[in-house]
Amino acid sequence: MHKPTIKDVAARSGMSVGTVSRVLNGSQATSEASRLAVLEAARELGYLPNAHARSLRSEHSGTIALLVPDVRNPFFAELARVVETAALDRGLATLLCNADEDAAQFDRYVEVIRRQRVDGVAMIPISEAHQAIDRVIADAIPMVFLDRHMPDIDIPSVVSDPEPGVWQAVDRLLEAGHTRIGFITGPMASSTGRERFQAYGAAMAARGHAVDPGLVAHGDFQEESGVQGAALLLDRGVTAILASDSLMSMGALRTCHARGLRIGEDIDLIGFDDLPVFTLTDPPLTVVDQPIAEIGRRGVEMLMARMAGERPDSVRLPTRLIDRSSTRADAGSHR
Repeated sequence: MHKPTIKDVAARSGMSVGTVSRVLNGSQATSEASRLAVLEAARELGYLPNAHARSLRSEHSGTIALLVPDVRNPFFAELARVVETAALDRGLATLLCNADEDAAQFDRYVEVIRRQRVDGVAMIPISEAHQAIDRVIADAIPMVFLDRHMPDIDIPSVVSDPEPGVWQAVDRLLEAGHTRIGFITGPMASSTGRERFQAYGAAMAARGHAVDPGLVAHGDFQEESGVQGAALLLDRGVTAILASDSLMSMGALRTCHARGLRIGEDIDLIGFDDLPVFTLTDPPLTVVDQPIAEIGRRGVEMLMARMAGERPDSVRLPTRLIDRSSTRADAGSHR
């Protein structure tokens, strides 16, 4: 005879596996209607929670997992270092998992995390990973999102707010006299890609400048898309470029150098993330800075609260512009 599972309860009640798990584990983060539907479905099916699995989860492993999209990205590498240090200060080891911006690899690491019975998970989600994330929720493993959030998944997050820094960047370029400002986006499927592009559009509109679709290059948070995006924008006559990610900023730098352009003279360039390498470029790069250290520390604090059974609120931390020599005081005839 088939023993009913949590998936059967989800199918019978019309709810997601995550919602069913929250109801059965006593979470208050569900509506009364959802709770009643799940309990009725469980009663009809004769579903009983797996007491053995729960007892295993009650044993603390002293380990948390950190799942990042791409450890080659300097932002995620630094974030991983901060999380590892903050966790170690609390007596926890960190299992680092690198999805390599691949949904299938993300899914495989989720299964590793579930087998390892970690005490909690800090995760930078990718848009294609809904089902994998639902499995973590179904296991009732405490989890937080870092850097990115997923609006349709009720998990607390620590992210940066791109608006302050991006608005400052747009103002800086407009005040220097630029009118043809190119923008290299991240993937629109990610919250960071969408929000940074929206901040750019809102800042331009607030200053009386409509976004020219021809001056927008769509990237994917990889260096090569920065190379290609900068080439496209330069061919279309931009006098300044704003790249919305550190790897794409590196790619834009490569293209400008390959074309023999003097940054801060022939072309202005604003990058993303205050990485040490950007202070060593010639000239040092103006950047929109995210508070990486605070995101990591606050994320570990939030995860500890989740592990203690608390329900912390999500946090948005402001970005800021760090002005260096890759942006001119006056664009002059290059407008």
